Parts: sequence; structure tokens; C-alpha cells
Amino acid sequence: MSNPEHLNTSELGTKSYWDAAYTTERQNFSSNPDDEGTIWFSDAGAEERMLSFLDTLSDEGQLHKDNTSDETPTRFLDLGTGNGHLLFALREDEWEGEMVGADYAPQSVKLANEIRESKGEEYTDIQFHEWDLLGEEAGAWLGDGFDVVLDKGTFDAICLAQETDAQGRRICEGYREKVEKLIKKGGRFLITSCNWTEEEVKGWFDVEGGELVYESKAKYPSFTFGGKTGTSVCTLCFKRKA
Repeated sequence: MSNPEHLNTSELGTKSYWDAAYTTERQNFSSNPDDEGTIWFSDAGAEERMLSFLDTLSDEGQLHKDNTSDETPTRFLDLGTGNGHLLFALREDEWEGEMVGADYAPQSVKLANEIRESKGEEYTDIQFHEWDLLGEEAGAWLGDGFDVVLDKGTFDAICLAQETDAQGRRICEGYREKVEKLIKKGGRFLITSCNWTEEEVKGWFDVEGGELVYESKAKYPSFTFGGKTGTSVCTLCFKRKA
């Protein structure tokens, strides 16, 4: 299966856009601590559906919220973490394992840290790091890799970037290979997209010679238009080969 056709570029694919956006959100949070910023895809309930999907894996014994089952709690990495809301929601949902959020926008990391510091002590161990996935090696925080790597709109934004890599490819073409190295063997990649259909997301990540295999998806309300049925947002889970 070949990669889908590229999207047109947009300012949403630029670092300057996100730094400006999170600078504004930091100012808003400073003046109103209840304003923690944008929750992407909230109109589709994407975050809740991702949490529900992970809860099901926990109920099935494939992931572990805590160490009561003598298993190490699931370790999460959130790529393009923004304001860190997805990780905070996981902790609120009683996931007790190590959590790391990474973002290439410095203002994003500052905002996430400021929000964390405003919360209770159960959030203090959540880490946030400024890191460019496509241009830098991971820090010591990578450890042995993560049980679950999360992406809620980050790949969408990267697909809007006009930059090319050393091979002359749009930088989004190198995303899968970078992500694979972050996931433990047998671990999972849970991605939410509004720019790509389910089949297109599979076309980007479940490829011949790749490490990721499509496993399942979260359920969204569907609509039918022009004889075709689909959803405006999709969340797919891929498993790294053991």
C-alpha cells in the first residue's frame, strides 16, 4: 500500500504558528487559570473516545492502569502534546504509569508545565519536554520505549508542513519510521486524525516493511454523503511487531 497523496501546505504546519498560538494560550491561562487552552477535536469527542478505547484495552488486561496486577503500569508518550490535556485526562482516569509529553514548540511545553504546576500532587510526575521528533534524537526520557504512543492531530499538522527532508521528501513521509522507534515491541500507537480517512491513515502507517500493524479503531458516529459512509474524525490503533 503506497502513501496517500499529500495535503496542500498551510501555516498550521509551521513552528511559528504554534509558538504564537501557545504564547496566546499562556497569556490566557495566566489571567484565567480555568482557561487551559484548546482541546483539539473536542467537537467530535476524540479525547473521550481515545480514553474509552484505552480503558477497554485495560479491561482486557492488555494495558495496566496501576500495579495491582503485578504488572508495570502502562507508560505513555504524547507526541505534539500542546497544553498536555490528554495526559492530564489520562491521570484523571486513574492511569498511574509514567507519562511524557513532547512538543517542538517551546511555548507549548511552558504552558503544559504551568498547567501541571497548578494541579494536585498526583500530576507532578508528568514530564514535558521540548523536542523535535523529526530533527532530534530522543533524550534519556525515552528509556526502553513506551507501551503506548499517542498522537491527537500532530501527524495532521506535520502533513501541512512544506519542509522536505534530506531525501527530498515532504517531512511527513519520515514520521512513521521515527514513531516506530519510540514504541516498545508489542506496544501500541494510537492516532487521531481529521485530515485523513481510516484507509489513508492505514496507508501511512501499516506498510510493507514497516513495524506497525493495524489492530483496531475507536468508534465514531458515521455519516453518509454521495453514497459513501464515513466519519469526520478517526482514531486508529496500530501495534508494533513483537
